[in-house]
Amino acid sequence: MSKRDANPFHPRYLGSWVALGLLRLLSFIPMPVLYRLGSGLGDLLRVMIPGRRRVAERNLALCFPDRSRESIRALVKENFRNTARMGLLTGFVWWASREKLLKFVTVRNLDLFEDALTGGPGVVLLAPHFIALELGGIFLSLDFPGVSVYQYNRNPVFDRAMLKARQRFGGKLFERKSDLRQMVKSIRKGEFCYYLPDQDPGPRRAIFAPFFGVPTATWPVLGRLARMSRAPTLACATYLQPAGKGFEIIFSGPLPGFPTGDDQADATTMNKAIEDCVNHEPTQYFWVHKRFKTRPPGAPPVYKT
Repeated sequence: MSKRDANPFHPRYLGSWVALGLLRLLSFIPMPVLYRLGSGLGDLLRVMIPGRRRVAERNLALCFPDRSRESIRALVKENFRNTARMGLLTGFVWWASREKLLKFVTVRNLDLFEDALTGGPGVVLLAPHFIALELGGIFLSLDFPGVSVYQYNRNPVFDRAMLKARQRFGGKLFERKSDLRQMVKSIRKGEFCYYLPDQDPGPRRAIFAPFFGVPTATWPVLGRLARMSRAPTLACATYLQPAGKGFEIIFSGPLPGFPTGDDQADATTMNKAIEDCVNHEPTQYFWVHKRFKTRPPGAPPVYKT
């Protein structure tokens, strides 16, 4: 039996159910308390996971070459803290009621999103990999029909919980390797698509486009999705607010002249939009990911093995 078909109620997953129960208990703790606890947990993880700390330092040094070593380390420190804070807030993201979400989430430039949805197909949302990414898609599904993609979790307990959480207000999820045609049909019917394109696709599928001046392996799917659906594309970034005050979703766009039909040009435009979101709050991007693992032919590796 494959992991995908595994029974989540098998005794071997008892530990996973205990962990899930802990996340549920954390969802009842006030957000400012979890925020402070996350600071200490993040400092601990930064020491315990030196490999990921070095990846984050390398990524930030490449993207912000004018910053001092001390400044980079300060960014990494806060990045680990924010990542830990969001880990503790997973219970809130997965189980918060509509009323609670409306209380703790603010939206800027909502009119850009609503105007793009008016009188035509839906909207493709460029949702970069910020630590609070998951919250954004769930919140938008409160009042707008939408679709998104997700990466299958090989642990069936957490895969089941994640799917249930993300779809609890009516959103629909498609596994990353599934056919795009169903998503395109949904967008053409007037729904939004919450799309996450900024991870390393590997050498076979990569288009190399600049990201903070670094030639970066980039998925070319966003432009193709916008072209197939004939829908405008807006950037949509979700941020954790200071001191546990909640979350903020910020819309930008539409992306100028997008799509062009040229994968290289569209990937460049997309990466520039992600840069703008990162510059707004650089300590909340997913820096521990080996974003520059796939290199252009002949280029030396970025990360030490």
